Amino acid sequence: EVQLVESGGGLVQPGGSLRLSCAASGFTFSSSVMSWVRQAPGKGLEWVSSIYSCCSDTYYADSVKGRFTISTDNAKNTLYLQMNSLKSEDTAVYYCAKEGPPPAGFGSWGQGTQVTVSS
Repeated sequence: EVQLVESGGGLVQPGGSLRLSCAASGFTFSSSVMSWVRQAPGKGLEWVSSIYSCCSDTYYADSVKGRFTISTDNAKNTLYLQMNSLKSEDTAVYYCAKEGPPPAGFGSWGQGTQVTVSS
């Protein structure tokens, strides 16, 4: 059974940083494509970033490019999202997902972690 458990969310001031983590189990993490997807209050799902765990090829939405960095630790079966220079519009629930990037779909999701950017 695929399990994805996010952590690391919280309240941060504009311009601050957070690192999200996603602990994965139940599949071969090192050969998987992993993604972060977010949902802002009252809005739909927005793809944020994807990574090919095998070779660290990375992809980013234009809205986060240059500010966010996706990475993996294959020894720990863990996905990360380092978020710098955070803006109020980054406020959302962030989900870890297996597969992507778009147009590929997402087969499994974590429960999400809340990120709030506010002064």
